[in-house]
Amino acid sequence: MYPKGALAHLARALDWQSKGDEFESRMLHMKTQLLLIALLVLSSTLKAQVVNYSPAYFGPNANPAWEFTDATIPVHTYFSFSEDFFFGFGDNTFSSKLTLEIPLLSERISMKLWVALMEQFKVTEEVSEKRGMNGVLVGGADGDMCIQTRIRLFKEKKIMPNVILNTTLKTASGTNVGKRRYYDTPGYYFDVELGKSVHTKNELVSEIRGAVDLGFLCWQGPYNEQNDAPMYGGKFILSNKLIEFENAIAGYKGWMRNGDNPLVYSSKIALKAKQMSYYLMYQYGIRDFPYHHIRVGFTLKLPEIMPIFNKS
Repeated sequence: MYPKGALAHLARALDWQSKGDEFESRMLHMKTQLLLIALLVLSSTLKAQVVNYSPAYFGPNANPAWEFTDATIPVHTYFSFSEDFFFGFGDNTFSSKLTLEIPLLSERISMKLWVALMEQFKVTEEVSEKRGMNGVLVGGADGDMCIQTRIRLFKEKKIMPNVILNTTLKTASGTNVGKRRYYDTPGYYFDVELGKSVHTKNELVSEIRGAVDLGFLCWQGPYNEQNDAPMYGGKFILSNKLIEFENAIAGYKGWMRNGDNPLVYSSKIALKAKQMSYYLMYQYGIRDFPYHHIRVGFTLKLPEIMPIFNKS
């Protein structure tokens, strides 16, 4: 016979074991709940850290609808300086732009450089939150250097338009990706410009010129993602010896659909002089480019850096 005390100990041991099983079950359930909470927090954090590398979520100089020319390569070297003011949709930005085009072979091949500098901005709290700027409302940045090679493929004739092939590299030299001013990744694009003029005997409008731009744009986003976009544009220019009036539309269409489908309209007037011209431009973002844009600047004709060859 077992002593009475032994049975009591056995009963207590079995009771503890049953309670222990219940305790382990509750601990497992609690661990599962904690794991789910941790996963939800991590998912929310990663979602908050997703950055849309698109013009709708960055400053106006990051990756705009790229400008194109009237499909000509100049005879002389030209330097251009402008002041740009963007406003109207919660982001007020002021910046300067330098542009230099050097003909390597007059009217046939040129090298073109441009960069936005000394950018200053002020955004609303709504824009800061939308872009993930961590509450930053004011600041400054410097832009990306862009390098372009331009080659004339066909010369304008009676029926044939001037055809220019452009190859452009956008560097990753811009600053303040955290404030959503410039991407910290490079990009490039290839485009073809076609232009044709009609000359008149009217002194008020002595030349009517049309130009079309078609191309392909590619840029790198976060996590090594790549966005590709067809580019397009067109412009209509009326000019005489003193004044040039231009209206243009331009854009591109990315595949990610995260604000990467900008379309803009611009109107520009230039006063021409012998060595210098002055211009005023207004641009409106129709889609995925939330800005009004006013530009004031001048273009200066410089002495020839490369020799001018026979035009024939």
